[in-house]
Amino acid sequence: MNFYNAKHAATAAMIGLALGGGISKAWAGIDDYEFQLVQNAIQKSDAAIVAVRLVDKRSGNVVPDAVIFAQRVDMAPDGMEMMTAPIEPLPSTEPGIYRFKANLMMPGGWRLSLGAKVQGETGSLENKLEFKATP
Repeated sequence: MNFYNAKHAATAAMIGLALGGGISKAWAGIDDYEFQLVQNAIQKSDAAIVAVRLVDKRSGNVVPDAVIFAQRVDMAPDGMEMMTAPIEPLPSTEPGIYRFKANLMMPGGWRLSLGAKVQGETGSLENKLEFKATP
């Protein structure tokens, strides 16, 4: 192998290492995100506000601009999954915080189920969060 071929082989090896290292790097995935309740107890009301934050679990930072495409609230924690309540999204008051108005008609355990798309990520995020409605 002459110097010219050795130089090209070394260059190719360096490029391969650089690309290989980039491929093995841990990229973000949809599992790196989660919704968290802002409050675990919310007063029972026909216009209760349920707020959640979307968090990047790797950094702990909130994630703005997710697209919420599904929301449901039911009493599954109390064994009444078929007991659902109307829920509607509200405008956000701060980045990374997503608010919903729900008709929490009775005290007890409630579950908020969310489906969302996170900007720049493939796949859909789905979380189920349990909270209490208090009298």
